[in-house]
Amino acid sequence: MAYKNSILLGTLGRYSDRFHTYQPARSFEERLEIANGIERTHGVEPVYPQDLGHEGEGVAAMKSSGLAVSAVNVNVKGEDEFRYGAFTSPDAKVREQAVRYVTTGMDMACDLGTDMVSVCPLIDGWDHAFQVDYLDQWRWLRECFERICAHRDDVRVSIEYKAFEVRNRIVLPTMGSTLHFCDTVGAKHLGVTMDVGHALMAGETPAAELCFAHEAGRLFYVHFNDNDRNADWDMLPASVNLWDTLETLYYMRRIGYDGWCAYDVFTRHGDNAEAIGATFEIMEDLDKLVDKIDPTELKRLADEGVPARAFRQLVKSLL
Repeated sequence: MAYKNSILLGTLGRYSDRFHTYQPARSFEERLEIANGIERTHGVEPVYPQDLGHEGEGVAAMKSSGLAVSAVNVNVKGEDEFRYGAFTSPDAKVREQAVRYVTTGMDMACDLGTDMVSVCPLIDGWDHAFQVDYLDQWRWLRECFERICAHRDDVRVSIEYKAFEVRNRIVLPTMGSTLHFCDTVGAKHLGVTMDVGHALMAGETPAAELCFAHEAGRLFYVHFNDNDRNADWDMLPASVNLWDTLETLYYMRRIGYDGWCAYDVFTRHGDNAEAIGATFEIMEDLDKLVDKIDPTELKRLADEGVPARAFRQLVKSLL
C-alpha cells in the first residue's frame, strides 16, 4: 500500500437525504478528535468554508490537531448564492465569488501544508432542455478556472467530476470531458479527482479512467466508495462492485500511484466512525488480495484476454 488514507470530515458528522437526517451533529473540533482516533488514518480533507471558516476561523484547530491535510475541499454549491450555479452562474458577481472561494482555499491549503484543493462543481449544469446556454456555461467555466490557475501555480486544483446531482446534468460529467476541459484551460496544475463511485454512476470503468488520467498527467486524487451504478449511494468500498474496486487498486500499483486516497463513505446504519475504520481495513485487505492473486499473474491473464480463465483464478483467490 503506497497511497495514503484521508478522511473526508463531512463523513463524521450529520448529513441528510431527501427524507431523513442521519448521525449526530459534531463540531469541527469533535470530528478532528474522532479522526485522530481511527487507525490507519494518515490525514483529513477539511471543507472551506464550512470547516475552515470564511476568514480561516478553523485553521488553528486544524493545525493543532496534528493531522496532515490531503487537500482543502472547496464547497461552491451549498450556500444560497450558488443556487443557480457557481462557475456557470449567469451573474458575474456570483462567478467572481466562486473564483474567490477557490483561490482562498488555495492560500489556506498552502498554509496548512498541502499542495492541493479539490472542487466538485455539482451546482453547475442544467435540469431541462433550453434552461441554459451551453456555450455561455462552457466559456464562463473556462474563464473562471483560467483565473483560478493564474492565482498561484504551487497548489494543484483537482476537479471532481460527476454525471448528476445536484443538477440533473452537470457540466463536467465524465473523465473524458474533464480531461478535455483541463487541456482547454492548459494549466499543468489543473487535474482530476477520480471518484470510483462517480465513475460507476457515469457508466465508466474506474480502473480505465484512472489510467487515462494518469497518462494525461492529470491524476491528482482518488476517492473510493461504491454504489449500484444508478445513484451515488456512498457505500463501503467493494460492497457492491468487488472486481471493479480490486481492478482499480491493481492499476494504482501499475502506475505507481502514491498520493492520497479519500473516502466518500456515508452510513445510515451504525456509527460513522466505525464505518470509516472498516473502510480502511477493507482497503488493506483488498491490497492483500491483490498480493494473493499475484500482480504478475493478473497482467498475464489480462494479456491472454480470456475472461473464463481470469475469473476462474480470481474467484479461487477468495477461497
